[in-house]
Amino acid sequence: MTIGEVLALLGIGGVAGFINVLSAGGSMLTLPLLMFLGLPPQVANGTNRVAITLQSVTAVSGFRRMGHGNLKVSLYLAVPAVIGSLLGAWMATRVPDAIFELVLVLAMIGVSVFMLLPQPKLDTRPLTTERLGPVIFLAMFLIGLYGGFIQVGVGALFLVVLYRILKIDLPQVNVFKVSIILLYTVPALLIFALNDQVRWGMGLTLAVGNIVGAFLAVKVNLSSQGARWVKWLTLVMVAAILIRLIFY
Repeated sequence: MTIGEVLALLGIGGVAGFINVLSAGGSMLTLPLLMFLGLPPQVANGTNRVAITLQSVTAVSGFRRMGHGNLKVSLYLAVPAVIGSLLGAWMATRVPDAIFELVLVLAMIGVSVFMLLPQPKLDTRPLTTERLGPVIFLAMFLIGLYGGFIQVGVGALFLVVLYRILKIDLPQVNVFKVSIILLYTVPALLIFALNDQVRWGMGLTLAVGNIVGAFLAVKVNLSSQGARWVKWLTLVMVAAILIRLIFY
């Protein structure tokens, strides 16, 4: 790697780690970056999981030190997500480059549209295992399937299930989200690694940036105005990446 590539991985990784913990869409920045740096799509997809894993470890550890989290509920939700992730990662290692790039573009557009939609204000309540059922477990399986395949914008899916359906408050959504992502990303990373679709040097460099961003995100409690700035910054960057992916 050149010095410029290292700086790009660290810088974009930091922004992505911050966004991933507090919102959604960090992989919309990191996955195309890895492709722009010369990695084939499937290898970029696998390499991105190194950063996601270590970023999630940082976020989960930080939240637990602050007294947040519910291990029992997280494990209940993670089991179907892990099963889906294994299937999704296996599919991703075998899909043709052209199909993967098309899915990436469509996913980025879809997540960008979702981010533009206003979040409804709901009456929230704590999440317990008694509130979980077949519909939620199926939703977690599908989220794991998608996350194992591409990961891009998976946080938006967690918002739909955890906030809009289960009606838990947004700070707790972030806590559950990072815990479940950590649990399903580790086996997905293993599948990519076994298929020689991980470049550890790039992945670990990107992870350093992600870890710093995730650490800062755990410490920061954004105001609604600050959250809007993060959202619009993400969308501007994603728009530039989409233009690059589609037209060049």
